[in-house]
Amino acid sequence: MITTNPYDDDKLREECGIFGVSGADGAAALVALGLHALQHRGQEAAGITSYDGEHFHTKHAMGLVGETFNEKNETVMRALPGRTACGHVRYATTGETSLRNVQPLYAELAEGGFAVAHNGNISNAMRLRRDLIKGGSIFQSTSDTETIIHLVAMSTYHGLLEKIIDALRRVEGAYSLICMTPEGLIACRDPLGVRPLVMGKRGDSILFASETVAFDVVGAEFVRSIDPGELVIVRDGQIESHRPFPPRSPRPCIFEYVYFSRPDSIAEDRSVYSVRKAIGAQLAIEAHVDADIVVPVPDSGVPAAIGYAQESKIPFELGIIRSHYMGRTFIQPTDQVRHLGVKLKHNANSEVVKGKRVVLIDDSIVRGTTSLKIVQMMKDAGAAEVHMRIASPPTTDPCFYGVDTPEKSGLIAANHSLDEIRDIIKADSLAFVSIDGLYRALGEAARAADKPRYCDACFTGEYPTTLTDRDERATGEQFSLLERAVG
Repeated sequence: MITTNPYDDDKLREECGIFGVSGADGAAALVALGLHALQHRGQEAAGITSYDGEHFHTKHAMGLVGETFNEKNETVMRALPGRTACGHVRYATTGETSLRNVQPLYAELAEGGFAVAHNGNISNAMRLRRDLIKGGSIFQSTSDTETIIHLVAMSTYHGLLEKIIDALRRVEGAYSLICMTPEGLIACRDPLGVRPLVMGKRGDSILFASETVAFDVVGAEFVRSIDPGELVIVRDGQIESHRPFPPRSPRPCIFEYVYFSRPDSIAEDRSVYSVRKAIGAQLAIEAHVDADIVVPVPDSGVPAAIGYAQESKIPFELGIIRSHYMGRTFIQPTDQVRHLGVKLKHNANSEVVKGKRVVLIDDSIVRGTTSLKIVQMMKDAGAAEVHMRIASPPTTDPCFYGVDTPEKSGLIAANHSLDEIRDIIKADSLAFVSIDGLYRALGEAARAADKPRYCDACFTGEYPTTLTDRDERATGEQFSLLERAVG
């Protein structure tokens, strides 16, 4: 039995999505709906914590949101009362796959209950965890998020808000957080704004989410993005904004536009769909090829393919049809069936591609495994030529800010030239959009080498923060088995 889809293994994956509601009847039900809209950000597990004014209530479950949190499962939803709730969908990048790592994480502190849902990755979590354990902390999970709870609990500052700020000053890396406390619902974003976080309004209730699309689903209005380094607390319907960290030049993740966010979301005041079309148009300008049709690898390649087709004046066609009904689990009894598994998700539209010179558009190439299968699928369907065009620069470096990426040794572009990758995936030609082209699609003249507008470390290797845990590993510093489980 396979519990995850091994044929989608050539994508970078955002590790989670978060959603919170303050001041709404049936808050947990709204959170469940919001998490449905964020399901693309994590399919491994889901959790919701609610607060009824006296007690916190939590439900965690492995699997998709709708498998546990649905209108038919009345017992679960009735067990999450209150007008405040937050939730989380998870795709693990740190910590093992188990129920104990499912968020929101909850603890009883001196100031009362404390629940936290985290999108991102703490890049000094192992160092902090080691120091906290030496100081007497007892960890219940292998998630880097739990480090934040212990830092809050151990802070010598007075007042919960001050303790949270003190804790976050010790944290490196990327975080967007939604915290539930007896004092109110708190949302905060790291000083560089690497991971997204937005605020919405629904009647008298205030909402926070990883993406604006979650507001659309629950009938809420998008108000604004939480600024990098901002901490917002909602108490009794009143919104307080705090900016406790020194200002820094923001570096939001550029891959949100390429792949992570849903195309119907607004990210940093830009339509994700429009940006992806602009990337495709830029790709057509940089890497035009004579061809008969433009075909996207669905679904993530569709907007860029539309942009490429419009700019190049080459007809857009659905030469690949994606099945949306393949479950998360399925039996693969033999190697022969396993090797045919890509057809469970994608199948060639032979009548469209037969005898045609095809421009095949995808958002990225990570390992190259899926690209090889898709190119071969096109040729088996009778395509005369297959020209691969990628709507992002080559992925050459791993991410340490909350994205599941292979080590550098597992990234095809880090170890092979463009011509070598073309030969490996058996395409007739291959081109990636340039890093400057990607920035142009986002309205910039080019990437500013001295002060880039986005975090683009997966393409450039230029990380905007220190990476304590990575550096200590590289220098051979020893970690316990437990600490190794975190990373």
